[in-house]
Amino acid sequence: MSEPRLLRCYQYINRPYEEVRDVLRSRPLEILQRATTSAAARGTSLISHLSVNIGKVEVGVDVRTYLHGIREDEAAAGLTPVTRVDIGWEAIGAPTLFPVMRAQLSVWPLTSTETQLELEGAYTPPLGRAGKVFDAAIGHRVAEASVHRFLDDTIEQLRRELPGATP
Repeated sequence: MSEPRLLRCYQYINRPYEEVRDVLRSRPLEILQRATTSAAARGTSLISHLSVNIGKVEVGVDVRTYLHGIREDEAAAGLTPVTRVDIGWEAIGAPTLFPVMRAQLSVWPLTSTETQLELEGAYTPPLGRAGKVFDAAIGHRVAEASVHRFLDDTIEQLRRELPGATP
């Protein structure tokens, strides 16, 4: 079996940490599933869709999102509080053809009005040696693009859930 491939990306949202944390704590799976779904009408479905563009071709797959747990690290010794959401997703239909992702979404305050989200995860390419070759050639770029798209979509979903302050 090949070694897991690590992925990491981060993004910012101009919403207070407490609001972002509270939404993720109260409805984490709903928010994350909606983030992976292109059509808003599929919002709370157990099946979501991840897609990325590779050149002019869109590659997509229906996925099942899992919530493995949520924990909070309180602020201590000059460190900010951090909320960690352990998640994963896997392809539906042909799960042995696609990698299973296991990741942690970490959220912490940067300022009183800005929050950082970081997604750190790992996957093992499927299909043994052939999958490892495919991953080295192009698969890792698809996985990286999927993780970035997932985080961008999560930010967009949070913006919808937490409208900015009106002037």
